[in-house]
Amino acid sequence: MSSVNGPIYEVTLSIEPEIIDAFDGWLAEHLEAMLELPGFVKADIFELEEDERGRAQRVAQYYLESEADLEHYLAGPAQAMRQAAIDRFAEQFEATRRILRPTDFDDGELKQVQHCLNCDAALRGQYCASCGQRARSRLISIWELTRDAFGDLFELDSRLWRTLLPLLTRPGKLTRDYLEGRRACFMPPFRTYLVLSILFFLVAFFDPRDDLGVLFEPQAPAAEESEAADAESSVVDPDEILDELEEQGIVGGDDLTREELEETIDAATEGTQFRISAEDGECDIEDIESSDIPLWLAKRLTKERLQLVCARIQADDGSAFLSKMLDNVPAALFILLPLMALVLKILYPLSKRYYVEHLLFVVHYHAFFFLMLILQILFARAGLLVGLPETALTLTLVATSAYIPVYLYKSMRRVYEQGHAITSVKFAMLTLAYFFGFATIMFFAAVFAAFAI
Repeated sequence: MSSVNGPIYEVTLSIEPEIIDAFDGWLAEHLEAMLELPGFVKADIFELEEDERGRAQRVAQYYLESEADLEHYLAGPAQAMRQAAIDRFAEQFEATRRILRPTDFDDGELKQVQHCLNCDAALRGQYCASCGQRARSRLISIWELTRDAFGDLFELDSRLWRTLLPLLTRPGKLTRDYLEGRRACFMPPFRTYLVLSILFFLVAFFDPRDDLGVLFEPQAPAAEESEAADAESSVVDPDEILDELEEQGIVGGDDLTREELEETIDAATEGTQFRISAEDGECDIEDIESSDIPLWLAKRLTKERLQLVCARIQADDGSAFLSKMLDNVPAALFILLPLMALVLKILYPLSKRYYVEHLLFVVHYHAFFFLMLILQILFARAGLLVGLPETALTLTLVATSAYIPVYLYKSMRRVYEQGHAITSVKFAMLTLAYFFGFATIMFFAAVFAAFAI
């Protein structure tokens, strides 16, 4: 053991066999660069046996003079050193790090041991081994609050970016790694799903001119829009119709008097909340045969109630209905998750996987789906902004849309490890289940939206 009393910064490396020679050469140069940093006094390299995946293992130990030198390294050069290895070897190696310190006994007397302010566990470094809270108790600054809130978005080695890249380009990798225990370097699955779903609905449905309209100056409507609005809002006066019919001799004779026709119109429109319009259709709801549907549903889907719903939808051309339906879409898609996981459980009865493992697969796939939609929407808007040809935009969107089912198939192959033939059959069945499941969920979302307006 070295006589240096400072901490030891230890890095354990797992390297793919095909790059071990190049990696060893780089590691030797890396150690020399580390020893040139302030506070680094010595470095050792140890070779370990191959891990369970057949990867070579190396352990590098760096001896530092003091805790202050370690703090300076972690806050400064550490990021650049790690990024250099990532740029050189990408995902062909993995690194885990820990900090070793001298024993708490000094000259036969026990040192005063500090305890974590959060969980009261004994501290042996700058972070608590039980809960992960930093040992420093001073008040944090505004900058640290900001860094905690947005640090993952701007750090290139953060879990966010290390999750999004394989989620987009390596079907099934996140699910496979999570099931095999490699979890710490990626965002949790449900957090990934929630973040991407929120971003999708924000990107897809947020319109600054609608939601932040007070910040924009009003614009005069175009002439065609004004004419269309006038046409839609024009209402025919029933008295004018009766006058015209009377002039033509249709009303006022012996067969049908004006008073009888007015009584008929009044009786037919009594209690309704919609108007006779030149453009709108009529809400003609047929009587529902109670024998065809359950009694509890028949009591709710009465003719009068359906006519009222129809009138409300026609009153604003369905804009309120569409808005309410879009509000129900996130909940509908969330309900689809456990249903599709159940389908996978049925499709793979001999996989010996728990239901929650199938649910994990579906969560990762839906997260990828939201990520693809976000990228497609942003690309389409950017393309229109810079003036890309419509053909190029269409071809790109079609190609990326075709990648979505391909991604699902490759994910099933990687996670469940079955042949092409059986996976193709199960892929077709899962796709069919997705179609019927999504159609059913959206139907109920539409029903709830219609009766909520």
